[in-house]
Formats: sequence, C-alpha cells, structure tokens
Amino acid sequence: MAKTVVIGMSGGVDSAVAAYLLKQDGYNVIGLFMRNWDSTINGEDIENDDIICPQERDYNDAKKVCEHLDIPLHRVDFIKEYWDNVFKYFLDELEKGRTPNPDLLCNKYIKFDLFKKEAKKLGADYVATGHYARIEKGRLLRAKDLNKDQTYFLADVAYGEFKDVLFPIGNLTKPEVREIAKRENIPVFAKKDSTGICFIGERNFQKFIHNFLKENKGPIIDVKTKEVIGEHNGLMNYTIGQRKNVGLSGHTDRHFVCGKDVKNNILYVTIGDEEYLYSDACLISNVNFISSIHPSFCTAKFRYRGEDIPVTLEYLEDNKIMVKYDKAKSVTPGQACVLYLGEECLGCGFIDEVYKNNEKLWYL
Repeated sequence: MAKTVVIGMSGGVDSAVAAYLLKQDGYNVIGLFMRNWDSTINGEDIENDDIICPQERDYNDAKKVCEHLDIPLHRVDFIKEYWDNVFKYFLDELEKGRTPNPDLLCNKYIKFDLFKKEAKKLGADYVATGHYARIEKGRLLRAKDLNKDQTYFLADVAYGEFKDVLFPIGNLTKPEVREIAKRENIPVFAKKDSTGICFIGERNFQKFIHNFLKENKGPIIDVKTKEVIGEHNGLMNYTIGQRKNVGLSGHTDRHFVCGKDVKNNILYVTIGDEEYLYSDACLISNVNFISSIHPSFCTAKFRYRGEDIPVTLEYLEDNKIMVKYDKAKSVTPGQACVLYLGEECLGCGFIDEVYKNNEKLWYL
C-alpha cells in the first residue's frame, strides 16, 4: 500500500513541483494550505492587488495546482498561533533595537510543529514542503542549488523533527523546477517567486511597521566624532550595515548604520570608516542543535545571503556559545547565527552581543 504524504501547498511553483514529483514516485499525495496571516487586518482589502499577503490568491492557485495534479487540498488556519509565536516576537525584537528573522520561527512553530500535527490527522506517513534543502539519514543538508538553499531558515526546528520530512526539490536547481512545471503545464509555472516576509510582502516596510509600533524620532550620531548629524524616524526602521535611506542625504561620503542605543534612542552611523562594522566574536543564546554533532570548529552564516565564515565555538552555560572568527561585517543582534559542518546544517543560535578585540561593541 502506498505511503501517504501531506505536502504544504503555498500556491507557488516550488510546492507545486514538489507535489508532482511525490505523485510520480508513487505516494498518496494530499495537499494542505496554511493560512497564517489575516490580510484584512488594519482594514486591508483582500481584493486589492496591493495587499500585504495575498493568501486568497495563493489559495486559489494551490487549488488549481491540486486539481491539475488530481490530488485533494485541505486548508487550515494558524492565524492566532502565528500572531502569538511569530509576529509578537518580531515586534518585541524590533522594539529592543534588534533585527529578527521571523521565517525561522515560522518554520519552528508553524510548519514543522502545528502543520505536522495537522498532517498526521490526515493520515500522513510523511510530511513534505517545497523547501530547497535535503535530508539524508536524518541530517539536514544544503540544497543542490546553493543560491536557493533554505537550510538557514530551517536551523531552529526542534531536534528530530526532520525524521519523517521530505524535501522533493532539494536535488534540483530553480531553473530545473521551472522547466518541470512548464513541461507538465502546471498552472503556476510562470508565477513569480514571493519576496520578503509573508505578512509584509512587497509593501514598504516602514509604513507597515508603523501600524504596530509608534514612530519615535531621535538623533543620528557619528560614532567616531560623537556629533549629532541628523535625525532618524524610529530605530526599528534601520538595520546594522544599512547604507540607503538612512536620512543623511547631505553627506556625500559613504555612510552606514553601525549601532543603536535603544535606551537613549540614538542611531549610530559610521562615515567613511567601515571598521566600525567589523567584529571578531559574538555571543549567541537559545542555541538549537538539529544535529548530534557539536563541534569546536565549523563555519557560520550570520545572515541568509552571507558567506560561510570559519568559526571556533566556546560552549558556555545557559545554552550559550561564544562564536569566534577572524573578521566579519555587520554581525547584528537578533539575527540567527547558523552553524554548518560542510554540507550539513547543525543548528543555530541568536546573536545577543558582538565583540572586537575582546571588548563588547558599545554602540550595538
């Protein structure tokens, strides 16, 4: 008897091709669409093409795909759970002057927890998604297409949760996925990839955040001279390393955001001297290992599109690790530090403090 796989259908081409491949492999495939965000919040019109997260259109696309593939589609709402476990954390971190990545929490609390439980109710032997990642002997490995690899966003999933998970497109490149979708005339073969955070989509980040957090203007200070050189429009609108839209249009020299003082509502900027962006160590907390390997030496990515940095790990109490490296740019409190050993993703921790020459960077 064929094994049953419940696959998360997003309405995009990746999950569509993943479902197609599972059916070709002989599985009994069931689609499950998750609604995680209420797009009518703040009076948004779900019929408007400019909405934050057009989940109704995505749901309709998922239905078309499932009809084309002749598989059933179910729908489940996790709006409250997403708000409680992901979005509130996102806002809390922004208020603390940190740079959160809600996609990691969505995978941890929604897709590989609540979704899996719902899938089991539908009789799932396995759960599948359209993530670009691979599973081999219980290990989470980078995808074949390193440009699309999504293991960074999976690093906070609880240990053991991947044992009954399938990633059907992990051994494919994005062009190969598109080619299969077009060849099989899957309805979404030409649909553009979604960008940004789901609940923000392609809208202006600052305008969206101002619906939830009060704008609190304050001084922009040159970190080197300590002089006030401008005014920011709320610390939550900036991230470390940011160069554009800082609010210093009169300055012709290259300038970057390099720090935040939440207590005094100060935004620190470095002008001309990028050394203020560099560090050689950081403290990470809430460490989550998805591997049984806990090495002393490995590599780390400090942001999704960041490079792999060789690091040394010093294990501390309270589930913290001091991560040491030669030099890295714009290591940012709140972001995930994801650890790798070759192709294997080991897990992650969240950056609390950043150091240089054994001293904590005072302006972060």
